[in-house]
Amino acid sequence: MADPDSTARNAPESVLREDPVLASVIERREPHPLEPVENEFERLCVSIINQQLSTASAAAVRERVFDILEGVVTPESVLDTSRDALREAGLSRTKVDYIENAARAFQERDLTRAGLAEHSNEAVIAELTEITGIGEWTANMYLMFVLERPDVLPLGDLAVRRGIERLYNDGADLTRAEMRELAEPWRPYRSTATRYIWAEYEA
Repeated sequence: MADPDSTARNAPESVLREDPVLASVIERREPHPLEPVENEFERLCVSIINQQLSTASAAAVRERVFDILEGVVTPESVLDTSRDALREAGLSRTKVDYIENAARAFQERDLTRAGLAEHSNEAVIAELTEITGIGEWTANMYLMFVLERPDVLPLGDLAVRRGIERLYNDGADLTRAEMRELAEPWRPYRSTATRYIWAEYEA
């Protein structure tokens, strides 16, 4: 008898293989990793730090910020840390504002997995983008990596757009509307498709 858990795990790939282009990517790549997230606020801070930075630069800044916070990344630890110390760790004045805004929002509202469990993707994006410094890209990363929503298509991500253009249009420009149309067959597993596209783009 087939293992039902195995069937469930394989369901996204079964759907995505219906797209021959994506099927070939699945054959040669492992999807971009989806690490378990224990601290939702910390992951949101990571997304803010990552905004408009290269992977290497973001990693270096993140390490210094976390050192200053002594590895305890909570709304309270952020708000108790001096702005100058956060600036010295490599955060711009604007990003210090953004992380402090996120900390206050987490204190005022339940933005954890449990608190947002009944919210639609659209409602989560609306909640998060009320925070100054959190745009749609960061909200989509939160949906994918923290809430682990299965059907997110983050077209605000440059690597996703370039990856789709390489795979489906020989690298030539596509509009976001065209990309959404290409992605329709990937429903309800557009998050998994996105992770394969990242893996292909980064290879």
